[in-house]
Amino acid sequence: MIYFDNSATTKIDNEVLKEVIETMNNNFANASSLHRLGYEAEQKIVNSKKTIANIIGAKEDEIYFTAGGTESNNIAIFGACDAYKKYGNKIITTKIEHPSVLKCFNELENRGFEVCYLDVDNKGYIDIDNLINQIDDNTIFVSIMYVNNEIGTIQKIDEIGKKIKEKNKNTIFHTDAVQAFGKLKINVKYIDLMSVSGHKIHAQKGIGFLYVKSGIRLNNIIFGAGQQKGIRSGTINNEGIIGICKASQIAYENLDENFEKIYKIKKEIIGLKDKIENMYINGDEENGIPYILSLSFKDVKGEVLLHSLEDKGIFVSTGSACGSKGKKDLSTIHYVNENNVGSTIRVSFSFDNTLEEAKQFNETILNIIPILRMYTKR
Repeated sequence: MIYFDNSATTKIDNEVLKEVIETMNNNFANASSLHRLGYEAEQKIVNSKKTIANIIGAKEDEIYFTAGGTESNNIAIFGACDAYKKYGNKIITTKIEHPSVLKCFNELENRGFEVCYLDVDNKGYIDIDNLINQIDDNTIFVSIMYVNNEIGTIQKIDEIGKKIKEKNKNTIFHTDAVQAFGKLKINVKYIDLMSVSGHKIHAQKGIGFLYVKSGIRLNNIIFGAGQQKGIRSGTINNEGIIGICKASQIAYENLDENFEKIYKIKKEIIGLKDKIENMYINGDEENGIPYILSLSFKDVKGEVLLHSLEDKGIFVSTGSACGSKGKKDLSTIHYVNENNVGSTIRVSFSFDNTLEEAKQFNETILNIIPILRMYTKR
């Protein structure tokens, strides 16, 4: 089996699993309990916060654990916009955000907020000057995805955050870093809110975290017993937190080595362009994150190609698993040629993958594409 759908989810790492099982056996107590076992569990959570905070240049009390990227995005967007709505009504995002961001903005638009949806160019980049021109005294919130989950475009988040604050120091800046954390060096100096998910970095599903810069207020969208300062009430997920902490440690201890390895895998597959006519790379071929590669093949339906590869034991996607079963209309956001929208697959990698797998993928593609094109033209 060759698993090239790591942007949808990753396999839990064995070292992470070992820590999770140990936590379930020995640190299972409710971290809010007053007895010794509760205190020991709480200390594990505190240490995990410290570890993650150190990785991104944050403070321990700026880390809040959630159920994943979607919940982190919802808490950040609804919480901040509700808290600061008396200061303004304008909020800004892009047309290429994950549904867990876009649908929040759609809902806020229904509630009366003025929403600006930024276009991107044919490589998936926003026009930073245009963003800054859109910001005025009424702008309370901006959300820009760090790495696009479809084509791997890396936005210039530090530059964007710095310029936002220069234009309006009171505008809150949020980034969905689900596809960036664990793959890029991240510092939150110019970021107010940042969302992360564990299952994208070889931790479990159902765990993530939200970075909240000190001084940023969030109104509650979840009500309960007040855990995590009331921002995210609910019994603490001990094993989930230990898992994402361990996965974060592993990712950042091997960051450069993994990046170089994955880059070679990406370049190997890009080399198919020299052997197949009418194959296209969507996004920034040179500067996009190596972990994500969007490919289009003229006269081939992406879903048919997906299942043809599956028959050979190779697993890819036609796009985001979170966007209408991968049927997102990519033509509306300009980074896939209109004629190739239905001809696209996404291959996405992790440190589990090998160069040999990439070569096997290429051989399979070289055999499959001519056959599929022959049937398409009949």
